[in-house]
Amino acid sequence: MEIPFNFTFVAVLVFAFIFASTFILLEAGRRLGVRRRALDPEGAAAGLGAVEGAVFGLLGLLLAFTFSGAASRFDARRQLIVEETNAIGTAYLRLDLLPPDDQLKLRDDFRTYVTTRLSVYRKLPDLEASKAEMSKATALQGQIWTRAVAACKAVNSPAVTSLVLSSLNEMIDITTTRTVASRTHPPVIVFAMLFVLLLASSLLAGHGASAGKTLSWLHMIGFAFIMAFAVYVIIDIEFPRVGLVRIDYVDQILVDLRDSMR
Repeated sequence: MEIPFNFTFVAVLVFAFIFASTFILLEAGRRLGVRRRALDPEGAAAGLGAVEGAVFGLLGLLLAFTFSGAASRFDARRQLIVEETNAIGTAYLRLDLLPPDDQLKLRDDFRTYVTTRLSVYRKLPDLEASKAEMSKATALQGQIWTRAVAACKAVNSPAVTSLVLSSLNEMIDITTTRTVASRTHPPVIVFAMLFVLLLASSLLAGHGASAGKTLSWLHMIGFAFIMAFAVYVIIDIEFPRVGLVRIDYVDQILVDLRDSMR
C-alpha cells in the first residue's frame, strides 16, 4: 500500500492548498466579472449559463465518481479482512484431520502467522516495517505448507489431503488479493482532472458572484471549505489505514481468531 510517510500532514497540506487555491480563484473570477460588467453591463453574462452548467455538472459527476469508487474500495477491503479470517479459521479447524504431533507444530505456526498478518497492516504508514512483516508472513506460509504436505503424506488419505491443502491454498491466495486491493486507487490523472475542474468552477462561481454589489465572504469561504473538505474526505477514504476514516477496527476479528487458537 503505497502512501506518504506522514499521511496526516500531507492530507492537511492538500486541504489547505485546495482551500487557498479555490478562494483565490473565486476572488479572481469575481474581479474579472466586475471588470467585464463595467465594460459591457448588458452582455457580461451572455452565454455563460451553458458553460457554467457544463463545468459544474462535470465537477459534480467526477466528485460523485471518485467518492463512490473510494467508498466501494473501502467496503471491499473490509470484506477481504472477513474473508481472510474465515479462510484462516477453516484451515486451522481442518488441522484436526492431521496426526496429533503435526497438529501441535502447525497450530503454533498458525498463531504466529495471524500475528504477523496483523502486523503487516498495523505497521502502516511505515512501509519498510510493513514489507518486513509481509516477508515474514510469506516465509510462514511456505513453512506451514511444507509441514502440512508432509503431514498429509503421513495420513495417506486423498480426502484429508484435498480438504487440508485446499483450505491452506485459499488462505495463502487471499493475501495476494488483499495486497492488490490495498494498492488499488484511481489513476493520478483523475485527481488532476478533479483539481482542474475545481479551479475552473471556482473561477466561474466567482465571476457569477460579481453581479452583487457587495462581496459575500460567507459564500466564498463556504464554497472553498466545502470543496476542499470533499476532496480531503475522498483521499482519506482511499487510505483507510492512516487517515481519520479507519478500517483498523475490523482487524479485531483476526485478533479474536488468534485468541481462540489453543
